[in-house]
Amino acid sequence: MDDASFREKLFELLKDIDGVTAPEKDKVIRLAKNTQKSHDLLQKKLFNLQQSLDSLRLGLKYLIFDLEATRRENNPLRKRLDENPPH
Repeated sequence: MDDASFREKLFELLKDIDGVTAPEKDKVIRLAKNTQKSHDLLQKKLFNLQQSLDSLRLGLKYLIFDLEATRRENNPLRKRLDENPPH
């Protein structure tokens, strides 16, 4: 469920509780507000997780690039060492 549909359903719930008695209505409103806060916190944590994953992907791409470059550089050096062994 995306954020817009969640908020729409929450507002529908708040409209529907108008016919409920006062003590029950307060409880339902409090629960709905707690649900909204929890949803907002979950959305924030999900956003942070996505940013962390993006950062991890970028770091891995850099490490793979660096490893491949190191291998390319090592191959000619190994050949030179094999051709001219140290005395």
